[in-house]
Amino acid sequence: MIKSQNVMIKGTKDGILLRLDDSCSFQDLMRELEAKLSFQRWEEEESHKISVRVHTGNRYLSEDQREELEKLIRSAKHLIIESIESDVMLKSEWERKKRESEISLVNKIVRSGQILETPGDLLLVGDVNPGGVVRAGGNIFILGALSGTAHAGCYGNSEAVICAAKMNPSQLRISEYVSLASDLAGEHGRETACAFLGPDNEIVIEGLHALKGVRPQLNRFMEGGF
Repeated sequence: MIKSQNVMIKGTKDGILLRLDDSCSFQDLMRELEAKLSFQRWEEEESHKISVRVHTGNRYLSEDQREELEKLIRSAKHLIIESIESDVMLKSEWERKKRESEISLVNKIVRSGQILETPGDLLLVGDVNPGGVVRAGGNIFILGALSGTAHAGCYGNSEAVICAAKMNPSQLRISEYVSLASDLAGEHGRETACAFLGPDNEIVIEGLHALKGVRPQLNRFMEGGF
């Protein structure tokens, strides 16, 4: 039996919450987390995914530590990381998060040769014509037809999504991952569809209902009017 309480696992209505102690060493924390994730009995149904929120208290994670933590949690195949939160962050990170959390509302048609870029989420009321490009540091929501190129999470956010009232793209990009029109055969012309990175870092296109399982943190935004 694991007696240490450096890792607390709490069930919530939206998934599970991992509270990680901020006073022990990072390696001790990782060893205990690995043991508890291995001991836990997860739902065996393949289609059932469990959303995980992680809180690290007053522990600031370096980029390498964050990657190690994410890799360990994702090794449990039914777990999807919703967020990793800390009570502390670098000033530069705080400023970046502030920019990327802002929503830019734009009412226009992005025509061939035009590029529209925002640091946070983009809500575009209009179309993206063939040859047009939209880029966002966060998510992209298009209340119109997407026929050009859309690049969400363009600063490295692999959790970003692309949603369109009509999905007919020439190219989709999420973070550094790309799908060309030829990769999306059979997906063109879909109504109210969303694109996101699947477990193998391939870009997947599904109906909007899929976001509830893969990106539960977007529910409030989507229910608010997309």
